[in-house]
Amino acid sequence: MKALQHLNKYFYKYKTYLIIGVIITIVARIFLLYTPRYVKKIFIVVEQGLNQSISNDVFRAELIEAILYIVVSALIGAILTFFMRQTIINVSRYIEFDLKNEVYRQYQKLSLNFYKKNRTGDLMNRISEDVGRVRMYVGPALMYSINTITLFVIVIIYMVNASPKLTLYTVIPLPILSVIIYKLSREIHKRSTIVQEYLSNLSTYTQESFSGISVIKAYGIEPLTSKNFNTLAMESKEKQISLTRVQAWFFPMMILLIGTSNLLVIYIGGMQYMNGEIESLGTIAEFIIYVNMLTWPVATVGWVTSIVQQAEASQKRINEFLKIEPEITNTVDYATEIDGDIVFKDVSFTYDDTNIQALHNINLTIKKGETVAILGKTGSGKSTILDLICRLYDIDSGTLTINDVPISQLNLNNLRNDIGYVPQDAFLFSDSIKNNIKFGKEDASDDDVIQAAKLAHVHKNIVTFKNGYNTVLGERGITLSGGQKQRVSIARAIIKAPNILLFDDCLSAVDTETEEKILKNLNRISNNKTTVIVSHRVSSAKNADKIVVLENGHIVQEGTHEELINIEGYYKHLYLKQLSESAAGHL
Repeated sequence: MKALQHLNKYFYKYKTYLIIGVIITIVARIFLLYTPRYVKKIFIVVEQGLNQSISNDVFRAELIEAILYIVVSALIGAILTFFMRQTIINVSRYIEFDLKNEVYRQYQKLSLNFYKKNRTGDLMNRISEDVGRVRMYVGPALMYSINTITLFVIVIIYMVNASPKLTLYTVIPLPILSVIIYKLSREIHKRSTIVQEYLSNLSTYTQESFSGISVIKAYGIEPLTSKNFNTLAMESKEKQISLTRVQAWFFPMMILLIGTSNLLVIYIGGMQYMNGEIESLGTIAEFIIYVNMLTWPVATVGWVTSIVQQAEASQKRINEFLKIEPEITNTVDYATEIDGDIVFKDVSFTYDDTNIQALHNINLTIKKGETVAILGKTGSGKSTILDLICRLYDIDSGTLTINDVPISQLNLNNLRNDIGYVPQDAFLFSDSIKNNIKFGKEDASDDDVIQAAKLAHVHKNIVTFKNGYNTVLGERGITLSGGQKQRVSIARAIIKAPNILLFDDCLSAVDTETEEKILKNLNRISNNKTTVIVSHRVSSAKNADKIVVLENGHIVQEGTHEELINIEGYYKHLYLKQLSESAAGHL
């Protein structure tokens, strides 16, 4: 139950609803308990009628009165039960909503390292399946627990008042039930944890398969992926069945023990009636109704225990992520200006997940309003520099400043709002093209969207679609070609009108003619904006104010296009190679 203590803050938040729900529950149970008392009265009236100790008119009047009391009390109890569910079950939905938002906010805060170490399917399972199981605890389990305790206490009091000796024999099976529940609960908790882990594995594999369906089809490995999925599904099924086997013991044990109690009531009660220890057969009938009224509450003890154990296992999994402290935190509450020089001084950085040192003692100054191009082989550290400017990671050593202020002392929200970033892998959402472009600026007008698309040289493509800018894209923008996705991503960065523009090899999927047009537009809008372009093409870099060449995390060349083509090195070699390829392509 320790893991479930995390939910106490939500119980406190909705305490008013819960208190009202508890009061309604108690009152509803009291009204429903009028039934056995008036059934006893009916038996007494019938016995008196048979003995002719009362007149027919009195017999009829008392019989009708007892029946009316039973009907009215049952009706009131039913109405109150409805309102009980409306309060307590609604609270469970409120808490489910709050908990999902809490988990999602935590996901948003966590750094990229977290997402590299954890699988998407597992993250989705915790915010859906696990939260759903927790909701069952804060809703149905809580409601039935209150219901059971209330009913059990009141029924036992009524039973003792009616016949203490008969009550004693009736409750004999209950301690046995408690021991069984304790042992089964421990086993359920263990197996529930395993079930949730297997569900996460299944969700992860499914998510990856659907995301990579084009690769699966291209390689023709549908049978293999189906076989792997079937294996995971079978393992998950076996764990589910293993859990169900244990849970299946609850209800048979309840029925057996309640049935035993009924037999004891009939036998012991009958003997007491024969010996004159109880005054009427109505007492036996009353007890049988009480015992059967306890059937569902006692049965729910097992069901509720199972829910609580599963909820605890799920909440424990949720807490694992909620307790993770974000590596990147906003340490500044006030607004900070983000439009000055960007300075790397002896900066080194190593990726935690791979232990690869991406940057070694980098010294680089990017002046305000300057355009800098970064070139280098794959894995040389180009994208890492952009990630550090966005503060997606914190540097290991050295200093990284903007406006002469260490980047960790800048307001993180201001920093990222003032950056227009186009990643190497263009990611678009399953939404309209217009909303994808407006993603960085929700209040942008339609004219702003069109202007940004024109600057990214994608407007002509968009207007040819049937629904134009309202065309809804498939997952990850699969509806568009690679070049179109890149250009929509560029439009998304442009529309923000940020002070810093970062382009990470975002023109790799477009032809050189289109690239040239986009670069001309970018040069026009990047006046007074700090721009960093990462590329493998000299054509993307040649017009930059400064070109930086990286190799194995070190800066090996730095200068303008004219300076670098006149000295031996990587840049000149790349320039001549691409120049010859371009010439060959025009033959």
